[in-house]
Amino acid sequence: MSITKNSIVGEVVAMDYHAASVFKSHNIDFCCKGGRSIEEVCQSKNMNADELVGELNEALQKNESSAPDFQSWDMDLLADYIEKKHHRYVEQKIPELKAYLNKLVKVHGQRHPELFDIEMLFTASAHELLSHMKKEETILFPYVRQMKESQSESSGLKQVPFGSVQNPIRMMMHEHDNEGERFRKIALLSNNYTPPGDACTTYRVAFAMLKEFEEDLHLHIHLENNILFPKAVELEKRSSLA
Repeated sequence: MSITKNSIVGEVVAMDYHAASVFKSHNIDFCCKGGRSIEEVCQSKNMNADELVGELNEALQKNESSAPDFQSWDMDLLADYIEKKHHRYVEQKIPELKAYLNKLVKVHGQRHPELFDIEMLFTASAHELLSHMKKEETILFPYVRQMKESQSESSGLKQVPFGSVQNPIRMMMHEHDNEGERFRKIALLSNNYTPPGDACTTYRVAFAMLKEFEEDLHLHIHLENNILFPKAVELEKRSSLA
């Protein structure tokens, strides 16, 4: 693919996930704020757009993508993947991280009071993410699968109480923004997940797990905002014109 200053950040990552590491190295949000062009992002960060485009093209040429080509996947398969990989990951890691952070606050909270805010933010995020994923699994994703089935069988879409698929998608994207903002605050409070000099092993493990959790969340949100949701909106538009 040829990347230019007019290329949209989220679309670049959707076409080749190796671009994500380049954007991340410059602290550019490719998931929640992936709808901006490279030129817009560079103007907001006072960066040279030509240099970033060159860096992206070099990274993509160097890495013949071994990552799955999610853009080519049917949306029912993509919904299954997100559920089985990312939703299950979140469900498994939340109890572990809550236990670690609770212990850190008790042992290190006096010397590192930022831990109280980190624990509070993660607890709020955990609660919201579990509720968010339940809505996807019981409302949005079943409809996505039904849309795909209707396309395969050339039958019309069933009436749903939420009207257009854009309505639940809009809500999911708003909730993605909220969680992205929470983790930006956690990253800032933790000095980008860098343990202090007096950190014990538990401290280091907890910060490493938080960083991994954020990275998984970024990919999770990217797959939905930049690939799955646009596919669903486009299919609904085509169905209404048929």
